[in-house]
Amino acid sequence: MKYAFYGWETALVPAITDEYPGITDPQKLYEALSQIWCADTCAPRMRENWSRENMTLGQCSITAFLAQDIFGGKVYGIKRPGGNYHCYNVIGDCVFDLTSEQFGAEKLCYEDNPEQLREVHFAKEEKRLRYEYLRQKLKELTNK
Repeated sequence: MKYAFYGWETALVPAITDEYPGITDPQKLYEALSQIWCADTCAPRMRENWSRENMTLGQCSITAFLAQDIFGGKVYGIKRPGGNYHCYNVIGDCVFDLTSEQFGAEKLCYEDNPEQLREVHFAKEEKRLRYEYLRQKLKELTNK
């Protein structure tokens, strides 16, 4: 598979859980999620623009927190126009953003951004439910 997400070249941190067999590094997680991401996992405000061609659209926070479950580290956010945050992962000195492709050629700044907490993000029930759905689909895919 060809990778285009930010940090893919160095996204080789090991999983800290065996809950998802075969997900050994973020590249493997990206491969699996590429089969799962869908309009149902996309943020509702972006759903009408979601497509297989732009499969990472509206998937950032639920994906970043799932990656945190699997690899550890922290989730950070880049403030976007309108006040929302685009989430990505940092583990030690490894920075990766599994959903960066949604921005096309736009260059995002992955330095000096605030940490994002799941308690804040998942206070929105729809986001927590999308995360749980994504997690369940990943379990089903990897435990076949």
